[in-house]
Amino acid sequence: MQDYRKLVVWQRAHQLVLSVYSTTTALPEGERFGLTSQMRRAAVSVPANIAEGCGRETPGELKRFLYVAMGSARELDYHLLLARDLHFIEAQTYKRLAGELDEIQRMLNVLIHKLVSQS
Repeated sequence: MQDYRKLVVWQRAHQLVLSVYSTTTALPEGERFGLTSQMRRAAVSVPANIAEGCGRETPGELKRFLYVAMGSARELDYHLLLARDLHFIEAQTYKRLAGELDEIQRMLNVLIHKLVSQS
């Protein structure tokens, strides 16, 4: 069991959640229960699963939750693309958020591979 707050990947994922919440406030009101909700849920799922995995007893359990976090990151990646293509967010905002998300996915991948090699 480790303190998830010390992991840089969790810190970056948490900051991305804050950015997604800020960005989605500008989405159309009609999307509140649609894309806004989906983007926020997927974003929150990334650091939440990192935190939950860190609270588990074995590296295997942590690895499983990191895979779930990666899946949520990929889901958010699509939601950001869709929001851009629907012109709900500007291309510059998409580029910034997608870049942050890409970095988080790379960090998750490194951590997952580290756990796999220790197995």
